[in-house]
This record gives sequence, C-alpha cells and structure tokens, in this order.
Amino acid sequence: MGNGSAGAAPCNGTGLPPAGGHNIAALVLGIVLILLIVGGNGLVCLSVCTERALKTTTNYFIVSLAVADLLLALLVLPLYVYSEFQGGVWSLSTVLCDALMTMDVMLCTASIFNLCAISVDRFIAVSIPLNYNRRQIDLRQLILISTTWIFAFAVASPVIFGLNNVPNRDPSLCQLEDDNYIVYSSICSFFIPCPVMLVLYCAMFQGLKRWEEARKAKLRGSIYGANRKLYHPSTFIEREQTGLEPEECNPYARSDHPGDYVMNNGIQTVSYPHLKYPHPGHSRKRAKINGRERKAMRVLPVVVGAFLFCWTPFFVVHITRALCKSCTIPTQVTSTVTWLGYVNSALNPIIYTVFNAEFRNFFRKVLHLFC
Repeated sequence: MGNGSAGAAPCNGTGLPPAGGHNIAALVLGIVLILLIVGGNGLVCLSVCTERALKTTTNYFIVSLAVADLLLALLVLPLYVYSEFQGGVWSLSTVLCDALMTMDVMLCTASIFNLCAISVDRFIAVSIPLNYNRRQIDLRQLILISTTWIFAFAVASPVIFGLNNVPNRDPSLCQLEDDNYIVYSSICSFFIPCPVMLVLYCAMFQGLKRWEEARKAKLRGSIYGANRKLYHPSTFIEREQTGLEPEECNPYARSDHPGDYVMNNGIQTVSYPHLKYPHPGHSRKRAKINGRERKAMRVLPVVVGAFLFCWTPFFVVHITRALCKSCTIPTQVTSTVTWLGYVNSALNPIIYTVFNAEFRNFFRKVLHLFC
C-alpha cells in the first residue's frame, strides 16, 4: 500500500503515506476504528434480531448495511492497518493483496447498493402503501437485499479473477493496477447509484407529503361528518327516545365516550371507536402506518448524507488520479479522504442512536449491563 502514487484504499485503491518506517498513528487510529465499527454495528444487528419493535422491513435493510460495515472492519481494515503500520509497504503475498482489493471494492459497493435498495423499498412503501408488507420481510425485500450483494461482487470480481496480474507488477505495493477498471468501478459503485438514490428519495418524500395531506383531509372530513350526524334533528329525536343527555352524544364530551389520541411525529390525531365511521379500521391503519413510516424515514436522509459526506471526496480524488496522469495530488490529501471513507462505517450506529428512540433504548439497555 502506498508509494506516493497508489495503494490499497477503500473501494479501489489510491495513494497512501510514503513507504518506510512504522506509522504508529495509523495503528492506533485503525484499532480504535475497528473496535467502534464492530461494537456499533454488532449492536445494530443484535437489536434487530432480539427486539420485536425493531423487526421492521426497513431495519432488515439496515442490518444488511451493518453487515457490510462489520465485514469491512473484520476482513479489510486489519490488513490495511497492518500495511499502514509498515509505512505503506505490502510485505504479504500478491494473492492476499488481490483478495483484499476485492473485498474492499465489494464491501464499499455493497454499502451504497444497500442504501439504494433502501431508497427503492421506501419509494415502493410510499407509492403503494396498502399493498406493502410492513410486518415482516417478504420476497421483494429478499430479492432487493440479495441483488445488492450479487451486484457488489460482480463489480469487484475482476480483481480476484486476475485483473491485477499485469507485467512488471511491483509486489511491494498493494493497489489496483488497471486505470480503466478504476474508472469503471468508481462509476458503478458511486457515480451512478448516488443520483438514482437521491432522485428516489426526492420522489419518496413528495409522495409522503401528498399522502400526509390526503390523510389529514380525510380525517377532518370524517370528524366533520360525524358532528353533522350528531347534531342533526333526527339525532336529538333518537336521544329523547333513548334518554341520553346531550353531552353523551358529543364526541368531545368529557369522557363517557373517550377518543383514542395518537401522536404521529408531533401531530395529534383522534379516532372515536363508538362512532360509525366509514371503514374505521382502514382509517386507523393508515394513520398508524403513517406515523411508523415517518419515524423510520426520518433517519434515512441523515444516513445518506453522512455516506455522501464521507465518500464523495474519496471518489473525486480517486477518479481524478485515474483520468489525469499529470495531476499531482498530495499524499496527505489522499490519506485523509481514505480514512474519512472508513470512518463512515462507524457513523451509522451513532446516527441510529441519536435519531431513533427504539435503537437508543436498546443500546442504553445493553450498555447498562456492562457498566
């Protein structure tokens, strides 16, 4: 890894610190990062497997994303940190180097493909909400998750199948040897999925906004219709025959017929089970689904934003080096964007903890067992 021109780095290999000497800072940073990634993403997987409230379709995609980060920490980072500690010199076999490059490209690609799969799944959930299975993972979601990993391996497979076996290969460097492949893998792993993902999220939130407006209008219409029925003259005739007092017929009266209040992300909705709404179960189901969907979707833009913040600099530097042979990019810049990309794998569990109360409660419960 690294001779000032190219080395093993996330998702396609770029330059790293000059060879020679022991890089103690890289060793310490690498160990801390591995522990954070394994601990945080391990808790994410454990929480979804053990907590019933977290067994949602969105969270199964989050588990797939967490698995990609876990594998990165267990299979890629130790070898990367070891080489960095050696000053960027690759002292192991070229076969192991190719395996490392393959896993590096595949796991980085799997991360962004998982984010794309989440955006597709959320778009479907908003576009056809009543036909979407929210209770358990179904065939559509299994196909989406499987496809992300199959495509990620397809992008990375040329390396393990001999792409790096070029004449005059320097065995002291672990890097991708083909510039055309660097451009191809960068486009497939980042520059195509990102715009697709952003377009889907924009369409999803537009659909969610229309859904919310329609739901509120329907709820207002239902309550207005119920009030008209309650205060219609025939209703009072009926009250006199049954002996009910006026407040007993009023859904807003103090509590002979209390309403069911539900908070949906700060919006209070109310249903009155004793009134004969048209399709009351359907109305309450839509309201409940809407609240859960909005809670789940709130965290996704933050996850995507963090991914783009961490990986965009790397891919810009990475593809620039491959396309512009005359461009000189300082080693410090390349090293910084490389580590920034790796740091993203530790961020997602922190984001879930901050923005999702259910994950936060589980993490707190687990930490209390060890503290």
